Amino acid sequence: MPEKEVLLTGNGIKKLEDELHNLKSVKRRDVAERIRTAIEFGDITENSEYEDAKNEQAFIEGRVITLEKMLRHARVIDNSQVPEDTVGVGATVLLKDLEYGDEIEYTIVGSAEADPTANKISNESPVGRAILGQKAGSVVDVKVPAGVLKYEILNVHK
Repeated sequence: MPEKEVLLTGNGIKKLEDELHNLKSVKRRDVAERIRTAIEFGDITENSEYEDAKNEQAFIEGRVITLEKMLRHARVIDNSQVPEDTVGVGATVLLKDLEYGDEIEYTIVGSAEADPTANKISNESPVGRAILGQKAGSVVDVKVPAGVLKYEILNVHK
C-alpha cells in the first residue's frame, strides 16, 4: 500500500527536521545516561527510574520513526501556482461565522502541521475542505456533526 503524501509548509518541514535532530542528538543521549545511572542503583526489576527511562526511550524511538517516515513522504507546498486571492494550503484566511458574527483567522496547512490552538487547520478538516479553492466574498457551508455552519470568507492572503 503506498504511503500517504504529507503536505508541509517550508516552516513545517523545518520544524520537523529540528525536532528530529534534537531527538537524535540530545534526547537519545540524555535518556541513555538516565538508563546507565538507573542501572547503577542495582536491581532493575523494582527500579522506577529505570522503568521511566526505558519508557521515555521507547517514546523517543517511536517519534524518531514517525518523523523520519513523515519527512520521507513530505511534499513542500508550492502555493505560487494558486492565485493570490484563492484559498490554498499555506494561505491565511479570515472567516466570518454568519450565525454568530464571530471572525476568526486560520492558516491552512497539511494535516501533519495542524495545530488548532495556533489557528492552523488542516486542509483535510471540515472547514479546510470547504474553503479550499474559494475566494474572498464566497459563502461556504461546512458540514459538522452538529449540522451545517455558514462562513463568509472575508480575506485571503499568503
